[in-house]
Amino acid sequence: MRAFAPDVADPKAAVSDATLIDAASREKPVQSMHAFALNQVRLLDSDFATGAAINRRYLQSIPVDRLARSFRVQAGLASSAAPLGGWEKPDCELRGHFSGGHYLSAAAFAYASQGDEILKARADELVTQLAACQQPNGYLSAFPESFFDRLSSGQKVWAPFYTIHKIQAGMLDMYRYAGNRQALTVATGIGNWTVRWLNGFSDAQLAHILKTEYGGMNESMYELYATTGNGRYMDAAHRFDQVSLFDPLAAHRDELQGLHSNTQIPKIIGAARRYELTGDPRYRRIAEFFWETVTTERTYATGGSSNGEFWNTGPGDLKGQLGLYAAECCVAYNLLKLTRHIYAWNGDPRAFDYYERTLYNARLGTQDANGLKLYYYPLQPGGNKFYNSPTDSFWCCTGSGAEEFARFNDSIYFREGKDLYVNLFIPSELSWPEEQLTLRQETAFPREPLTRLVLGLKAPEHRAIHLRIPQWIGPDAAVRVNGETLDVFASPGSYLTLRREWRDGDRIELDLPMQLYTEALPGDDEQRAVLYGPLVLAARLGSAGLTQSMQYCGYDAAPNPEPKPQPSPTILANAAQDVSSWMRVHLASELSFEATTRQGKIAVAPLNQIHAERYAVYWKSDVTSENS
Repeated sequence: MRAFAPDVADPKAAVSDATLIDAASREKPVQSMHAFALNQVRLLDSDFATGAAINRRYLQSIPVDRLARSFRVQAGLASSAAPLGGWEKPDCELRGHFSGGHYLSAAAFAYASQGDEILKARADELVTQLAACQQPNGYLSAFPESFFDRLSSGQKVWAPFYTIHKIQAGMLDMYRYAGNRQALTVATGIGNWTVRWLNGFSDAQLAHILKTEYGGMNESMYELYATTGNGRYMDAAHRFDQVSLFDPLAAHRDELQGLHSNTQIPKIIGAARRYELTGDPRYRRIAEFFWETVTTERTYATGGSSNGEFWNTGPGDLKGQLGLYAAECCVAYNLLKLTRHIYAWNGDPRAFDYYERTLYNARLGTQDANGLKLYYYPLQPGGNKFYNSPTDSFWCCTGSGAEEFARFNDSIYFREGKDLYVNLFIPSELSWPEEQLTLRQETAFPREPLTRLVLGLKAPEHRAIHLRIPQWIGPDAAVRVNGETLDVFASPGSYLTLRREWRDGDRIELDLPMQLYTEALPGDDEQRAVLYGPLVLAARLGSAGLTQSMQYCGYDAAPNPEPKPQPSPTILANAAQDVSSWMRVHLASELSFEATTRQGKIAVAPLNQIHAERYAVYWKSDVTSENS
C-alpha cells in the first residue's frame, strides 16, 4: 500500500516519509495469503455492484455541514447546520460515531474501490472541519472530555471509547485508502491523547474501565503503530487487553454466554492485529479459537449471530433464539473482518465457505433501494426487515453497513507469491500490474451455476490458479480450460489447483451446480433452514398489514408496532430427509422456489431478496400428521 506523508509542519504530529514508507516492515511474516488492494479489483454488473452504487448515493446525500455540526458545537465553533437525529442527535452520548467515524471509513473505501471522487471530496472537507475542532491535547469528539471522567469514576456513560475508536479508525482509513495526510495527523493526535489518558490508571483500575464497551481501540492503536512505528501506540493498544475475555479464549474455553456479542468481536480483531505485528502465538490462539467457536457453535444458517445483541445460551445451543432482534448486523460485519485475518494466516478454504455464506445471507440483503440499512436481521417467524430512517437513526449498524457496501470488491481474490486464488464468484475484474496480469470474472452466479474467468497476459507464463470448490457444490461439477473439460477436480471445501503455462485470452469455466439441502438450528433439530448453494431460502409470508412505521425506525431501532410471532411453516415430512419431497426449484434462473406445507403451497425466495414482506427462515416438521 502506498504511504502518504502528512502535509503539515507541526512537529508534534508530523511523521516522516521514511517512517511511513517502512510501515510494511512492521508486519511479521505470519500471513501466507494476501488480499489485493481495493483499487485493484473492480466490480462488474451484479447485485453487489448495484448495492455499492445505492450505498454511495446515500452517503452523498448527507451534507458535510450536518455531519460536522456536533463536533463544531463541542469545540465552540459556529454552525448553522441542522443537527442529525437518532444516535447523532445533540444529546445522544454516542454522537460522532457515524458522522466522524463510519462515514469517513465508508467514503475512503468507496474512493479506493469505485473511484468515487464526490465522496472523497466531501470526506476531505469533513476531515478539515474536524481537524479544526481537535483540541491542543489531541482530544477530538462530538461530546465533552468529561465523559471520560464519568467512565473512570464508574458513573454511567454510553461507551465513549467506542466512539473515539470509530473516529480514529475513520481518520486512519482516510489516510490509508484516500491519501489524506491531514487525517493521519488527526489520528496521531487522538493516539497521543489516548496514551496520556491511559497512563493515569493502574492495570487494576483499567480492568474496571474496560467493562464499558470500548469498540476496537486496541485495533486502531495497533494500526497507528503499524503506520507510524511509534512504540507508544503499541503499548497503549496492549493495555486494552481484557483479561476476563482473552484468558479463557487463549485456553480454548468458550465462556461467551451472557456477553454482549458485538462488544467482543472488535477486541478479538485487535488481538489478531497484535499477532500480525508481534508474532505472539497467544493472540493467534485467542483469535482462531474465538472465530472457530462462534462461527461453528453460535451462528444461524445465515452466518449471523446473537439474539437481542447477546449470546444468551451456551455453545451449540440456539434453541429459542429466533428473535425479532436476532443477528445484529454489526456482528456479521465484524465476523467477516475477523475471517479475513484468520484466512490470511492459514489459507483454509473453509474460512471462505463461512465468509461466502455470511456475505450473501447476513450482509447483501441488509439495504433497501435507498441505501437504508438494517440493525437486526429478524429470524422470528412472521417478522420483517426494518431499516433506519435517512437522517434520524444512525445506529451502529448503519455505519458498519455503509462500510460493508463500500468494499464488496474486497476478498474476491487473494495471492500467495505468484499464485492466484479465486475465493468468491462475483463479477469483477482484477488488475495485477506487478505480474502484468488481468483476470475478468464473468458470471450471473447464483442465478446461473457457472463462472467464467478470462486471463489477460503480456506474455505466456507458468503459474498456479487455485479455484475454491465450495462445501455446498453439487454433483457433476467440472472445469474447462479453453473449452476442454479437464479430467481433474477437487473435493468440496478445498481448492482445485490449475498449474500450467497460461497465455493471453485463456478461458477457465467452472461449473457450480447447486442443490437444495437443510441445516438444523444448533440445539434444536426440529427447526431447519433450507439452502440452495450458499443461499438461505425463506418462506414469503406476504405484506398484509405492514405499515411504514413497521419497516422504518428512528432512534430506538424497533418497529412500531412489533409484528407478532407466527408459527414456523410446517412441512408434512421429515425436514432433514429428502428436502426435494417438499421443496422444489420453481425457476432456477430467477431463484424462485416453492414449498408444500401444512398451510398449503408457499412461495420461497433467497432471504437476501425479500423486502417489504414478512418471512420465515426456519421450518418445522410435522411427521405425526404425515403418518396419521
